[in-house]
Amino acid sequence: MRARRTALSAAALLIPALALTACTGGSSPSSGDPASARARGTSPLQNPDGTKPGLAPVTSDQDRKAGRDLIAQVKTAEPGPKTGYDRDQFGPAWTDNVDGVPLGHNNCSTRDDLLSRDGTKVEHKDGSACVVTGMTIYDPYTGKLVQFSKQQASRIQIDHVMPLSYDWQQGAAKWDKAKRVQIANDPLNLIPADGSQNASKGDSGPASWLPANLQIRCAYAVRFAQVSLKYQLPVTAADKKAMLEQCGG
Repeated sequence: MRARRTALSAAALLIPALALTACTGGSSPSSGDPASARARGTSPLQNPDGTKPGLAPVTSDQDRKAGRDLIAQVKTAEPGPKTGYDRDQFGPAWTDNVDGVPLGHNNCSTRDDLLSRDGTKVEHKDGSACVVTGMTIYDPYTGKLVQFSKQQASRIQIDHVMPLSYDWQQGAAKWDKAKRVQIANDPLNLIPADGSQNASKGDSGPASWLPANLQIRCAYAVRFAQVSLKYQLPVTAADKKAMLEQCGG
């Protein structure tokens, strides 16, 4: 009888362990995955200049309050007309010839800088220290790991957190060209992300579009606020309300 009770007790202990193992499965990277640790390791609250890799979730009550406090500083204004907007108004795409932002004038394109910032196992074109041809990268907008190659470059696109046409309508139309080139190439405003997510976003603000990954939405709102505050660009009242809501406001 004692042997039977012992066997039943052992089985009872085993069942929760098996359930826990089952719950940790799925497609999300494990905590021991180097790509996951690198790309998810930086909260926007600890990355005010955007030079550290990835966009980590903001989860603790204290950090979410800090996020709301930051977003609260953002000013609001109705958007101006889109008249006159053109991508060329923000300089050549991914130019290295940019002053006043990290990674400018380092002899690598902004796109390659961002891929190298967030990717792991980065491979470069023969003879180049800059041109990224392959890597593993964690996409915070979907919560998935992506195997990137130059042959399928569109799988990962560089998202302007505050879209350039949005910037134009919120005040950048009145800036000089040099300042527009800055915001277009500032790593604070740039996140490598799933191509379909970037395409679906277009020039939307947070009231109209948010990343599919629910866990990253507060961090995304904080990053949007950081760009807004750095460049003194207001957001719409609806966008500010949506940003606060993502962090529990």
